[in-house]
Amino acid sequence: MENMANKRISTRQLVSMAMLGAISIVLVAAVHFPLIPAAAFLEYDPADIPILICAFAYGPGAGFLLTVVVSFIQGMTVSAQSGIIGIIMHIFATGSCVLVAGHIYKRHKTRKTAVIALICGAIVQTAAMVVMNMIFTPLFMGAPLETVLAMMIPAIIPFNALKAGINCTITFFLYKSISHLIKGH
Repeated sequence: MENMANKRISTRQLVSMAMLGAISIVLVAAVHFPLIPAAAFLEYDPADIPILICAFAYGPGAGFLLTVVVSFIQGMTVSAQSGIIGIIMHIFATGSCVLVAGHIYKRHKTRKTAVIALICGAIVQTAAMVVMNMIFTPLFMGAPLETVLAMMIPAIIPFNALKAGINCTITFFLYKSISHLIKGH
């Protein structure tokens, strides 16, 4: 994970990551609502924003590590009803976005690169969730794959694109204004 084994994580980085993880969990508990009325079980939450901020501040490896930790904590507490399937899907959804956006942004840290990184991350997250929904939603809902496929165009793809797009847009507007607090410069 980008030389994380070779470099020591500073106390500031560890505390910042813990704080961002805690904010993510509070956000998923406090803010969640359906975006598409026909599929009310698909709820938006802004929990990915602090994780994306972590990836921009400390790199994609740190962002992915935070994704895994937060996914397990959320899956055992505020999102316990979704069980292990929810944990796995959250790791894939957020993890794919964080890894792509974080890798692109770390190469050249400009506003233009941030936009490109977040757009690419949102697209990859949406595509990853098409695959993950085809695998796990039939198991989770007890519905045949045909039912899930019928929901792709009208509900699943638009929901995931909207959720990723909203979270990436908010991350873009928040990151620069708070990055100095997180990184200490």
